[in-house]
Amino acid sequence: MMESREFLASLVAGGLAGMCVDLTLFPLDTMKTRLQSQQGFYNAGGFRGIYAGVPSAAFGSFPNAALFFVTYDYTKSVLGLCVSTKQAPLVHMVAASLGEMAACLIRVPSEVVKQRAQAYPSLGTYKVFLDTIRQEGILGFYRGYGSTVKREIPFALVQFPLWEFLKAVWSWKQNGAVDSWQAAVCGAFAGASAAAVTTPLDLAKTRIMLAKTGTTTASGKVLPVLKNIWKTQGISGLFSGIVPRVTWISLGGFLFLGTYDKLHRLLL
Repeated sequence: MMESREFLASLVAGGLAGMCVDLTLFPLDTMKTRLQSQQGFYNAGGFRGIYAGVPSAAFGSFPNAALFFVTYDYTKSVLGLCVSTKQAPLVHMVAASLGEMAACLIRVPSEVVKQRAQAYPSLGTYKVFLDTIRQEGILGFYRGYGSTVKREIPFALVQFPLWEFLKAVWSWKQNGAVDSWQAAVCGAFAGASAAAVTTPLDLAKTRIMLAKTGTTTASGKVLPVLKNIWKTQGISGLFSGIVPRVTWISLGGFLFLGTYDKLHRLLL
């Protein structure tokens, strides 16, 4: 079971790692959002105001990442007592999925405000926040929760088991525990792989969050959104924003998981 010191280490290390990544790589995230926006990259702001929406990211980043890693590490510690080492990938999958579901309770409201500010930079974060409350109420901040979870769980099912596997292989090859920089390299590869295969789900999530209130897209159904994109833009349309997404998440995986690993060791 997870001790209080381990809980605190996961909380602080996860939160600080999340802030480090989200704020450092924010411009790439803005470019990805604008490429995926239905109005098109340049109409959504192009290269102007690439830090639009950063207050929302800064506000939600620490608690979002902290909640993920507390849930992830706690689930691993509980399930690890019940299964053999051969079933470790399954434990990592379950732990990552539960971690993402918990983290989305904080991530989605932050993401809704952030992405709308990124796609409509002239509005600003505060006005986007007020407009969402006035037009949709509190539930408006959770528009896209389902599509975000549907994106995050497949992403986590690829990223975290792959990250843990690569670390285990590297550790076996060198006959010793991996260093934090090695954990970071494994995180970059795992993140890039997961980002590439889940780009269509990320695109659907973006379209749902940015859709005007009352439209069919705003209802939050992922498959109709993807079918419409397929019909109008083809296969390439389903992978809109894949280059900045893969770049952002591979760099993010390096920083996020490497920073987490280093801080977690220091705090234990």
